[in-house]
Amino acid sequence: MTSFPLTETRDPAVSQTVDTPDGPFSMIARSDGSVLASGWTVDLEVLAGRIAPSLRPSAVTPGTIAAADTVAAYYAGDLSAIENVPVVQSGGDFRSRGWRTLRDIAPGHPLTYREFAEAIGNPTAVRAAASVCATNAPALFVPCHRVLRTDGTMGGFAWGVDVKRSLLRHEARVTLG
Repeated sequence: MTSFPLTETRDPAVSQTVDTPDGPFSMIARSDGSVLASGWTVDLEVLAGRIAPSLRPSAVTPGTIAAADTVAAYYAGDLSAIENVPVVQSGGDFRSRGWRTLRDIAPGHPLTYREFAEAIGNPTAVRAAASVCATNAPALFVPCHRVLRTDGTMGGFAWGVDVKRSLLRHEARVTLG
């Protein structure tokens, strides 16, 4: 069990790690299955550190998370499988709109940060749009990997540019045949 220092009591969560073509993919979820954080790591401390402090669980124990089947389906070619996985994040209005907008980006059709800022509703907020991606805790289920630098190059990704490139190639292969 992993414990995290908190100022108030929060419900414990469960974690599960599954193998993917891009390496181990871990998830931390609430007991109702809502994913708090996910990414290509086995380090639960790093993963938990991406959860907003107000949502961080009191403890994380190994368990089974329904979204694990979704990860397998996604990698098997069902790109829409990730769309309905429940997630929980905490942020202001712009970030919340941004995270919702990320879920609307079609697989195989990434946006630039400028286009993403426009989609959120503030075309001049390119840096803020990049921050939305950088603070996205439930990676894959909220597909921030579908946003590129304004010049169309890869840019950063919390789980590495190689994983981002692989995800985009996978989605392009499936959608473009």
